[in-house]
Amino acid sequence: MITGIKGVRFRRAAAVVFTTGALVAGGALTSPAQAATAPTVSAKGAFMLNSATGSTLFSKYADTKRPMASTTKIMTARVVLSTPDLNLDRKITIKQAYRDYVAAKGASTADLRTGDKVTIRQLLHAMMLPSGCDAAMALADTFGTGTTVSARTKSFISKMNTKADALGLTNTHFDTFDGNSTQNTNYTTPRDLAKLTRSAMKYSTFSGIVKKQKTVQYATTSTGGTRTYTWYNTNKLLGSYSGATGVKTGTNTPAGPCLVFAGTRDGKTVVGVLLNDQYRFTDAAKLMDYAFGSTSASTMQLRTLPQGAQRD
Repeated sequence: MITGIKGVRFRRAAAVVFTTGALVAGGALTSPAQAATAPTVSAKGAFMLNSATGSTLFSKYADTKRPMASTTKIMTARVVLSTPDLNLDRKITIKQAYRDYVAAKGASTADLRTGDKVTIRQLLHAMMLPSGCDAAMALADTFGTGTTVSARTKSFISKMNTKADALGLTNTHFDTFDGNSTQNTNYTTPRDLAKLTRSAMKYSTFSGIVKKQKTVQYATTSTGGTRTYTWYNTNKLLGSYSGATGVKTGTNTPAGPCLVFAGTRDGKTVVGVLLNDQYRFTDAAKLMDYAFGSTSASTMQLRTLPQGAQRD
């Protein structure tokens, strides 16, 4: 999450890291298709799995609970996409409350304008590419229940936790729809987050959105005009590492730089998680090289985001 130019910077001390169960430090499972030696990554916690089988490919403190920043939005999207009879073309009117929230938090934003009518599909783009916390709030407000914005967003967060339970994410808890936690109880583990992402990537809408480097969308304004939104994906792996297909960045002070990544080569797809990793993009490339038996990371040049694009 959260950087909207630079975004929110939590003043509270770094989040307490909770440990559950046995830890597997730096271990990995190798196969003939992989490099012989597992790479070293700077992440406090990491995990990578084979998307087809769910089998573990790399593990470092995979079951240690940590804050996850804007990677929280993967669950926000997952809850929306599992809504019965979902109409992705349903139009939602943007409320001033969403802009006020972003301003108050200093959060990353899709700069959605009050009164604009945007579709659910567009809100998913706005949330997943520029990491728009305004879009995340709009979705939570729309798909929660209650008579006020506050009640509906709280209801939606409850749905996120219910979904986590249903997916067997036993070391995950949400207190926010976007990762902008004020209670210090928004956490997951690398293993849980990889399992969640593997589930989300099965939705073609989700996988189609998170692989885009950029999108241009058009919305109807309150006066009947047309507004153009251009959103860039904060995930610099896209367009930099051959075969990268997503998924989501996240950054705030308690969580540090986070990245959920996915890639496909020669019919093999992997999903990985890096929590609190200052070298998250190059480490993700190293892990995918390990899985694919390649050496792309050593020559990879990261895509540059345009001036003014959101950073996360």
